Amino acid sequence: MTDRNNGRKLNTGSDTRAGVRRTANGGGQLAGKTSARSADSREKASAGQKGLDDYSPEMQKQIKKEMRRIKLRRNLLIFAFSSVAVACIGYFIWYYASADKNGGRMEQLSELVGSDAMSNVETGYVARISSEEDVDRPDILDQYKTLYNSNRDIIGWISIPNTKIDYPVMQYSDNTYYLSHNFDRKDDKAGCLFLDCGCDLIKGSDNYIIYGHHLTSGRMFSSLSDYESKTFYEKHSTISFDTIFETGTYAVMYAFRSRVYDDMDVNFKYYQFINADSEEEFNSYMNEMKEASYYDTGVTAVYGDQLLTLSTCDYQEENGRFVVVAKKIR
Repeated sequence: MTDRNNGRKLNTGSDTRAGVRRTANGGGQLAGKTSARSADSREKASAGQKGLDDYSPEMQKQIKKEMRRIKLRRNLLIFAFSSVAVACIGYFIWYYASADKNGGRMEQLSELVGSDAMSNVETGYVARISSEEDVDRPDILDQYKTLYNSNRDIIGWISIPNTKIDYPVMQYSDNTYYLSHNFDRKDDKAGCLFLDCGCDLIKGSDNYIIYGHHLTSGRMFSSLSDYESKTFYEKHSTISFDTIFETGTYAVMYAFRSRVYDDMDVNFKYYQFINADSEEEFNSYMNEMKEASYYDTGVTAVYGDQLLTLSTCDYQEENGRFVVVAKKIR
């Protein structure tokens, strides 16, 4: 085509094509984004969802504000759970460190059995081993004199072969002190094994009841619950319990679960059996425990026999207890 005014030839075709190319190059990205958003919107619409761009500017602000709140709450929850996790890890580290320390101390005390390091120290303070103050006390066995002079609340030593149970037994004027104090009378959640404050070593009691914690570390009376298995019983059928006045070996009779009942509950309460007023009452206690026992050991007791009851916490029910009862055989 020729311009009649100046005789130049107009290249309209090439210009048109160049313009199209520029338009395509300049607007291709925008068209692509628009197309992508449209496709995304169509996809969300087909799924019954709306994209942020589908809302008004004011609504978008509210949505973004709520999303920030959700994110903040999530971060706070993560922080809180992380803090709890760190605290729990710290507690378990402390707990097992304390358990190891307690276990090491018990091993030291075990080495003092038979030691004469403090056997000649004069004994002014006397543990509450009898409810009567003026009663004559037997001589303390030589192997326990050092321990007695270290803490005169000690009344004996208990051990079950091939278990972790190998500990001193304490007695206090109540049944709470040694729940949270160790042999050195220091605060310790592991506590000590202790004889019921109602038991009398001098006059004697039909039944000596010893309490101890059930610890996840496996120490104190944790091994008692293994007596649920008759196989375990057959390998651990005897218990050694010496008072500070005389040695003793006991044959296991019963192993059962019980609980601490309310005062008004009419149930067999093993922890109230310290002395029987009659042979009939003694036999009634024996029948109750035999009925509750997991198995028949063939060991029986008659009125006048010396009994030993070991009690620890059991977590199968609220205020649960696991109990092992034995009788003295020598």
